[in-house]
Formats: sequence, C-alpha cells, structure tokens
Amino acid sequence: MKTKILIIATAFIFLLPARAACQGMPVYDNTNFVSLVKSLVESAKQTSQLIKSVKFLKDAKESIEKVSSVVQQLRAVQEIAQNNQRLINVMQNDLQDILNSPYIKPEEVTRVAESFDAIVQNSLDTVDFMGEILSSDNLKMSDAERAEVLKQKEQESKEMVSNIKTKTKRYRDIISFRKMQDKVNNRETEY
Repeated sequence: MKTKILIIATAFIFLLPARAACQGMPVYDNTNFVSLVKSLVESAKQTSQLIKSVKFLKDAKESIEKVSSVVQQLRAVQEIAQNNQRLINVMQNDLQDILNSPYIKPEEVTRVAESFDAIVQNSLDTVDFMGEILSSDNLKMSDAERAEVLKQKEQESKEMVSNIKTKTKRYRDIISFRKMQDKVNNRETEY
C-alpha cells in the first residue's frame, strides 16, 4: 500500500509541471527578473529621497514658523514702544499745556493729572510685563503663545493711545469752550 501511494505521488509530481505549464503557469525570464529588481531598487532610492525631501521641507517650515513668530513678536514690541513714546509725548507737551491753562480750575488739576497718570501707569506695567515675557522662561510659553500675548498687549497699547488722545481732545475742548465763554462774558459793550 505504501509503495502504491509513493508511485502515485511521484507520477503526480512529474506530471504536475507539464500540466501546469500547459495551463498558463508563468515562466520567468532571467532578463526580465533582473530588470524588475533594478526597477524596484531604483524606486526604493526615489522613495528614500522623497522621504528625505519631506523631512527637509517639514524642518524648513518649522524654522520659517519660528522666524515668523519672532518677527511678529518684534513688530508687537516695536508697536508697543512707539505707543509708549506717543504717551510720553502727550504727557510732556499736551498735559503740561492743559494743566497750565488758566481755564482749568485748581480743583480739576488733580483729577486731570490722575486720569492721565492711570494711563501712564498701565503703560509702564505693560512694558514690565512685556520684558518679563521676552526674557523669562519661567512662564513656559511657546513662541506662538508669546506672540499672541504680545499682540494682545499691542492692542491694549493702541487703546491707551486712543484713550489718551480722547482725553486730551476733551480737555482741550473744555479749555476752548471756557475761553470762548470768558470772552463772551467779559466783552465790552459799546451802546
């Protein structure tokens, strides 16, 4: 029985390749196989280069974002510094003119000075906070978060400048009105 199974298996093995070839079993040509392998190797090299290029572009993008964030921070700092300079100019020139005007009553001088002082104090606090954000790592902020905070402080700084301009204009209008009122009340009549 064992011998019979062995003979059938051997015959099957010898007949199978002939039958398989007849039924369309692929036949490999060494030349085509070598060119297929070369093509796969070249494709792998190109894929490797693409991966390196993608990594390089990703690194470049991160570097550009960091530089962009730093530039935004510098612009915000520059804008805040310019706004603080405007506040100083108003304090040196306009406020002095307002306080020295004979049309501002003595009891109003303190109130006017305090309203301007509050704005200047807020401005100084912003500068201190800005210095802490830029120089200290204790806050554990990313560049994007720093830029966002500085943008917010820049906006507050613009609002302070607008506020001080509004106050200055209001006090100048008050002085102008009182001056006109004084002229009307003290005019000489010729009847």
